[in-house]
Amino acid sequence: MVGAMPSGRRQVKSGFAQECSVLREEKSVKARLQFPFEGVPAAGEATEVAPGVLWLRMPLPYALNHINTWAIRDGAGWAVVDTGVNTSEAVAAWRAVLAGPFGGLPITRVICTHMHPDHVGMAGWLTRRFRCSLLMTRLEYLTCRVLAADTGREAPEEALSFYRAAGWNEESLQNYRARFGGFGRDIHALPESMERLTDGQSLQIGEQTWQVVVGNGHSPEHACLYCPALKLFISGDQVLPRISSNVSVFPSEPLADPLGDWIRSITKIRTTVPDDVLVLPSHNEPFRGLHARLDALDRGHHVALERLLSRLDEPRLVVDTFVALFARKIEGGSGLLGMATGEAIAHLNHLLRREQITVRRDENGLAWYERVADELS
Repeated sequence: MVGAMPSGRRQVKSGFAQECSVLREEKSVKARLQFPFEGVPAAGEATEVAPGVLWLRMPLPYALNHINTWAIRDGAGWAVVDTGVNTSEAVAAWRAVLAGPFGGLPITRVICTHMHPDHVGMAGWLTRRFRCSLLMTRLEYLTCRVLAADTGREAPEEALSFYRAAGWNEESLQNYRARFGGFGRDIHALPESMERLTDGQSLQIGEQTWQVVVGNGHSPEHACLYCPALKLFISGDQVLPRISSNVSVFPSEPLADPLGDWIRSITKIRTTVPDDVLVLPSHNEPFRGLHARLDALDRGHHVALERLLSRLDEPRLVVDTFVALFARKIEGGSGLLGMATGEAIAHLNHLLRREQITVRRDENGLAWYERVADELS
């Protein structure tokens, strides 16, 4: 697949959102969120968030050093949602969970919200150990399989042209070449088959029914789970309380509009899931205040788009727009460069779809973005 993920993802992952977020956060909104649990579960331990629902944490080798996973009592065992990456630390944590909080009961099925390594990395290990099924949406499963197949490949020329057009220098391109093909290294080999999740599907887990709510933008077909009876919403990376998920364009689909998908998903979740749920996110802590957080994310992206538009009063390269979007300087040799570039292009592509800017390529293949005349008046 043509450079579908930025280089250096293992080193930075969602830490990018924490260290270099688009300028869209509002402290007042965060202050209105309620975090009902004190402390977080240690690796190998669990906190019960509702009857038959456990909060687990798995260690990550990234700047963002944890992922929350969730266990739901499922008859004579446990269904788990998301898994952590394939590391010796994660294996040790899962073994401790199995012997401790799970009481020796088996895992009945593994549900992955989406295909990023911190969510799907241990899925193959768990499903093979317990001979159980993997449940994912089709696009997430197939995309993960394709990206994993890139492991060890050389960076394709199309991907290099994509980042060169954005304004990367030769040193940054060389760093990309060196890091390309690392996606699959954090993933235990996926099962050869899966059970497909679809938007609106009702999923019976133990005594409760969970509704699949699909969002887009952060990943192709991200599955969230909503349980009306327990008033729980497992949001994955689609809604996080303290950081904003990366929304990026990659070389495999250079004209994509993931930001448009993300904004539409915010509206969809707001109308599908009521505000009185306890949100169980993949990072940070469970919280209440879903609609306030969704409104802040939506408003923040529109503020970011306006800031970006004001920056395009003259032709700019992608790398020239970082100052309008990010709270810190993006260094050319930094592992954050790929994620910053992908997110900047997502905002630029959205403005292109709205016909508020134009883009032209010069004789060197560089892409120059500029506001249209009506936007300047």
